[in-house]
Amino acid sequence: MKIAKWWLSLLVVMLVTSCGPSEFDVMQTEVELTLRAHIEGTETQSALDIPTQAPTAEPTTEEPTQTNTQEPTETPTITLTSTPDTRPLPEDWRSWPIVPDLPAHLIEVYWDGIERGNDPTRFSKVGDCGLIPAAFFGIYDRPGQYYLGDRYAYLQETIDNFAGSFGREGYSLKGGMNFPAIFSPLRADPTVCLPGESPIECELRVWKPSFIFIAIENRYAGRTLEGYEEYLRRAVALALENDTVPFLATKADNVEGDHRYNLAVARVAYDLDLPLWNYWLAVQPLPDHGIDWATDAHGFHLTVAAWNMRSSRGLRTLDRAWRTVNGEDLP
Repeated sequence: MKIAKWWLSLLVVMLVTSCGPSEFDVMQTEVELTLRAHIEGTETQSALDIPTQAPTAEPTTEEPTQTNTQEPTETPTITLTSTPDTRPLPEDWRSWPIVPDLPAHLIEVYWDGIERGNDPTRFSKVGDCGLIPAAFFGIYDRPGQYYLGDRYAYLQETIDNFAGSFGREGYSLKGGMNFPAIFSPLRADPTVCLPGESPIECELRVWKPSFIFIAIENRYAGRTLEGYEEYLRRAVALALENDTVPFLATKADNVEGDHRYNLAVARVAYDLDLPLWNYWLAVQPLPDHGIDWATDAHGFHLTVAAWNMRSSRGLRTLDRAWRTVNGEDLP
């Protein structure tokens, strides 16, 4: 694929484990994850024409010429009407598409990032055990261990373009990472990050991604819905300040009982007009909606099928955005 331009430019306090031991089970079974993807001119006068003598005429008395006076023309009033916002409301997040379209304003963000040095072949992940390579995307950096099928064979082009990012953990991703931690310099890698730099700031500066996935669970001490949403908005703002296109996502579980965190994510996506990848909707057809009740009575951990779904739908989200910024037809 040709890219019209080149070179592009996401949390604090204490680590509180947000992921249980089953994340390691996922890591052990990574190599078993075989993905079967379920996955717009001036006239002149010659010297001969100029008379040498003006003709003499008898003086005459002329009646004054009457000047026609027109009434001033009234300027028409132009009424501007705004384009109706047809986007589904945050309260309707359950019906939002699984794979979102990229809003037009983010195309400009993407290319501004390329001009400032962001890399069009790189993306980043900001999250906890739900986004570590063993559970999400890592298999795409292992040729021969995933299967796209004929229907989704076109995704290989995206896999090739972003090779090296799928299996990379980076500086803003780690099992047990939470929103406060990604903004804490205490959690930054001192061998790479600058003094006072947070993990997400470090990731954006060092890796210079063109896209970034932001998905962190709500399990940390002192958490509130308002605090979670504030952290999410802060992470998004930091990404946009670096001209990096952010992806948000709903989660599959409902440990809080009323899906209020998915609503909060949808609210941020709606307010800022961001692509929200509806993972919750993607896993609804799976047995137990992708929740591994056999090993987790709290309904937090996912089945292998749900992890596979997460990677395949996440890949399609990345592919759609990448083709959009490059002006390609969408599959």
